[in-house]
Amino acid sequence: MTEISKTHVILLSCGSFNPITKGHIHMFEKAREYLHKTGRFIVIGGIISPVHDSYGKPGLVSSRHRLTMCQLAVQTSDWIRVDPWECYQDTWQTTCSVLEHHRDLMKRVTGCILSNVNTPSTTPVIGQPQNQTPPIYQDHNNMNHKPTAIKVWGKISESLGKICCVRPNMERFTFVDENANLGTTVRYEEIELRILLLCGSDLLESFCIPGLWKDSDMEVIVGDFGIVVVPRDGVDTERIMNHSSILRKYKDNIVVVKDATHHPMSIVSSTKSRLALQHGDGHVVDYLSQPVIDYILQSQLYINASG
Repeated sequence: MTEISKTHVILLSCGSFNPITKGHIHMFEKAREYLHKTGRFIVIGGIISPVHDSYGKPGLVSSRHRLTMCQLAVQTSDWIRVDPWECYQDTWQTTCSVLEHHRDLMKRVTGCILSNVNTPSTTPVIGQPQNQTPPIYQDHNNMNHKPTAIKVWGKISESLGKICCVRPNMERFTFVDENANLGTTVRYEEIELRILLLCGSDLLESFCIPGLWKDSDMEVIVGDFGIVVVPRDGVDTERIMNHSSILRKYKDNIVVVKDATHHPMSIVSSTKSRLALQHGDGHVVDYLSQPVIDYILQSQLYINASG
């Protein structure tokens, strides 16, 4: 498949990120690497969406801190960004709502409808507007030139930056004013674009807990969007999926990242990181990036057992 004919993917990860660990970033990298190896997908961007403060999880520090730590963790990445929309809402948002927000946001930014995983479009989802304006990526020396994935994500991010608004005391974080009349602010060659939920096998297992997730939300998350699972070492994802009728129904929409090697980052967790910080364990440098550690120490986070 040529790059232009592959499904272009934005990976979205929701969670507490309390704090964000090297394992979270590793999950993005492994997912992108595996999706590219399939030959069917090309990942053009990643989004980290920290949960709202009212989620109510014990020891959850303020979103102000969690957003800053996430931003520090991805400051050298050219494809992963932090989105504060979830934290800025009046109350906690479901994962389904976050996915739908980003789908609608991308529709507004690109002026096009994103593909549904169950009904792949017969015509490209993102296309060049029918006017006389030359294509943004047109190369007059090579008319067959197509945009690279990084260019597509770059133009989307550039457009987000141009139409952002900033909340007080959080100047480094921007988001799109959803009431803005954007029109078609991005134009490129025709591609198919989807947003997929990126998660670990622990979230997949949670789908099987009776009453924890609404069936209607699961139908949207797995049925309409699709998910990419990066399992912990030794986790039997097939067994997990067979325990849920909805996961079985939409099994084709679940991409499980397969990796024969055991990587230490796969067992890193926020819980281990908090415990290491509380006990002064030097192994915390294996779990968290140095800028995140520096911020935690400066802000005196997680030092007490209460978080």
